[in-house]
Amino acid sequence: MNIQGKTALVTGASRGIGRAIAFELARQGIKRLLLVARDSAWLAEVASEIEMLGVEAVILPLDLSEVVEVNIAIAQAWRDHGPIDLLINCAGVAHQAPFLKSRLPNVQVEINVNLIGMYTMTRLIARRMVAQGSGTIVNVSSLMGKVAAPTMATYSATKFAIVGFTQALRGELSKHNIRVVALLPSLTDTDMVRELEWFRWVVPITPQKVAQALITGLQRDSPEILVGWQSHLAVWCNRIAPWLLEKVLLMAVPQERQARYQRLTDARATSR
Repeated sequence: MNIQGKTALVTGASRGIGRAIAFELARQGIKRLLLVARDSAWLAEVASEIEMLGVEAVILPLDLSEVVEVNIAIAQAWRDHGPIDLLINCAGVAHQAPFLKSRLPNVQVEINVNLIGMYTMTRLIARRMVAQGSGTIVNVSSLMGKVAAPTMATYSATKFAIVGFTQALRGELSKHNIRVVALLPSLTDTDMVRELEWFRWVVPITPQKVAQALITGLQRDSPEILVGWQSHLAVWCNRIAPWLLEKVLLMAVPQERQARYQRLTDARATSR
């Protein structure tokens, strides 16, 4: 995909990977960026910096769980700023906890933002892309959309779902000249993950590297974009020796939680 002169909408654009993608698109010659996130002040700051690069930036402060508000905002944005050529669904949240101690409100937030919000935005944009006969949709999943991790059950489930959703749409929308791409970064050094307890041996990558990998993948027309050597290694290991990867993941669980998982593993072995 040649992004020069195009219009893109990026969700989760106020920080982290979404912010980095917005700036990389601006540097690569995008014409207009529609920036979506809940925090209007942060969005305004990002928009101001992007406009200094000579790119038009429009802020859309939205809660993606508010379907009616999102519908109205997208209809108005399409009318005021023209067709959207590229949609990047990047908004996401993560709550880390052993499954047996997880809290339902946190589970619901992860599902609402990571899945329902993405579904809502994609549905609104895809219908309009079909009418115009072209477009590209990028759904940001994660390495945890290929390899699930202890203490991240709900997050992993949503990211697996994003990969499946993306594969299904790719087949359905290809006849309308719409590409659907999955972006799967490994652990990325953002505000969100700094609040988590990191797994041992995992080296985080930068949001900028994820954004650059996305641009390269779009240029190559890649249907799935794995980012980081650890992602490729983990996916390869999961295909060849899933039992080995499972053991490595259990060993990599943050130290204070590892004993709990060892007890669960021992109990499972005893019950067999």
